[in-house]
Amino acid sequence: QNYLDNFWPDLKAAHELFESITQARRERESESQENRGKEYPEHLPLEILEAGIKSGRYLQGTLNVNKHRAQLEAFVRLQGCGSKDTG
Repeated sequence: QNYLDNFWPDLKAAHELFESITQARRERESESQENRGKEYPEHLPLEILEAGIKSGRYLQGTLNVNKHRAQLEAFVRLQGCGSKDTG
């Protein structure tokens, strides 16, 4: 901010870009504080997922992704099952 104010006071586009970046950074920081350190926001609350798993509506498993062909190859291994369900 100081650099722009001191050396480019008339360059309106640079000041607008700086403000835009600053605002985006503030929003990202507030979102990360809301997520309390979670890398990704939850889609459904934990209570709903647990109830869905118990009732059989949802299945619990592990997603395995091929690190070399991540866009093309992945499978889900369901807990308690030895077979792979692909999709």
